[in-house]
Amino acid sequence: MLIKILVSSILCCLINLSAQGNDWVNLIDGQSLDAWTKVGGEATYTLKDGVITGTTGPGKNTFLTRGPYADFELVFDVRCDPELNSGVQIRSHRYSESTPQESKPTRIREKGEVYGYQCEITSKTNGDHGCAGNFWDEGRRTRWLDETVSAEKTQMIYKAGHWNTYRIIAKGNHIQSYVNGNLVADFRDDRDSSGFIGLQVHSIKNGTGPFQVSWRNIRIRSMKP
Repeated sequence: MLIKILVSSILCCLINLSAQGNDWVNLIDGQSLDAWTKVGGEATYTLKDGVITGTTGPGKNTFLTRGPYADFELVFDVRCDPELNSGVQIRSHRYSESTPQESKPTRIREKGEVYGYQCEITSKTNGDHGCAGNFWDEGRRTRWLDETVSAEKTQMIYKAGHWNTYRIIAKGNHIQSYVNGNLVADFRDDRDSSGFIGLQVHSIKNGTGPFQVSWRNIRIRSMKP
């Protein structure tokens, strides 16, 4: 009898853990952006028919944030004007006070600026990296963090001006990204174990734009460490 009770208890725990690790949460819930917080520049975000659209504005990079999240799987569709550079922050933070940038201490990051991992959304290349799906260390080390797939191959995977499906997995120090079902980034980094996600509208040069980037079907599920 004792063995049966123990086995039953273990099975219940496993079932509960499995359920907790596989429950998807839709981050576009309803007809408002009340659950999100905008930080940074003066880009605007709107929600219509299940699509969040960011439109460029004056000032610095702008982010629509939500979280924090630790270990998770995040999926979304994104469509970005080819002239615009965008991205999605994960496990990110804001400086609590004016802080010298790690990669260039003479540059002071203002209180409230965003830093952390950014998964790139772009139709362009920046050297060997800076392609869709690569990870940039925003506002801190300001360098590319992964060298998994060549720029040439990545730009064949990403469809400029069309909807693209992203999948990002962050579990412990292991971070991966898939673009349209293709593995792009696969690396390890110990800097951040949790933080918010953020939909970026990049700043643009004066006299250009406006440009837009849109997201839909944004879902996240927590994963056990």
